[in-house]
Amino acid sequence: MGNGVKESAVRVREDAEAVLPSPVNSKSDHRQVLSSLLSGALAGALAKTAVAPLDRTKIIFQVSSKRFSAKEAFRLLYFTYLNEGFLSLWRGNSATMVRVVPYAAIQFSAHEEYKRILGHYYGFPGALPPWPRLLAGALAGTTAASLTYPLDLVRARMAVTPKEMYSNIFHVFIRISREEGLKTLYHGFTPTVLGVIPYAGLSFFTYETLKSLHRGKETEPYPLERMIFGACAGLIGQSASYPLDVVRRRMQTAGVTGHPHASIAHTLRAIVREEGAVRGLYKGLSMNWLKGPIAVGISFTTFDLMQILLRHLQS
Repeated sequence: MGNGVKESAVRVREDAEAVLPSPVNSKSDHRQVLSSLLSGALAGALAKTAVAPLDRTKIIFQVSSKRFSAKEAFRLLYFTYLNEGFLSLWRGNSATMVRVVPYAAIQFSAHEEYKRILGHYYGFPGALPPWPRLLAGALAGTTAASLTYPLDLVRARMAVTPKEMYSNIFHVFIRISREEGLKTLYHGFTPTVLGVIPYAGLSFFTYETLKSLHRGKETEPYPLERMIFGACAGLIGQSASYPLDVVRRRMQTAGVTGHPHASIAHTLRAIVREEGAVRGLYKGLSMNWLKGPIAVGISFTTFDLMQILLRHLQS
């Protein structure tokens, strides 16, 4: 009788230990999340700083009715440098960093978590199959965009306005809240999410797919190969979501560019009516093909190499 009770107690304790996470595993999970957050933050900061002048130029064309061409874009860069100085090419980059660092940290960390959750759900402990791989990227991008959107709007405002209008990031928040209302901080959020789903989904999907194909060689990709994989991912992701990016920028900067605050459909129709479908909705895409692959390549490569470095340091 006593032995039976003892055996039952032992079985209950063993079952509980199997269900409950051990302190060691919990500690390891926390360390992994922190590692992903740190690697993602650094990846985003390096990537966006590298292409900030091109990004600012692209936004200026997106929110205006000027016709885009590579010649006009580089002329704008040159005249900005002459009139406002070299560092003015990075105007709004501080706001970009305030947004990009948490955005990239959340996106990469969320992607690792979604990969783990979906892998456990579908029974794939290693590389995910195509559809869950696409879903993990889309969910990661949506999570990051939802949590950091007001910072993206502030960055867009700073990029298209003169220094005199907004002195710093906090000034943008204060003026928008006072003059246009707090809800303006989420103006353009819907096209952002609609654009992020294909962009993040296809970017992570392409990069992870190319890496999994490379694993057949039984060697880790070299940094240059990772850059090429990331560049391909950026090219595909940004091309698929670009029209919604144009609509988003128009909606974000409506209060300072003379365009009325309007819905996605109204903004889309206005762009097509005034500038044409291809010329209006794909304005600046050629510049995105230059800066996008560079930025995404740097971002994915930095994240992977930082993860490898941190794993070595921990071991």
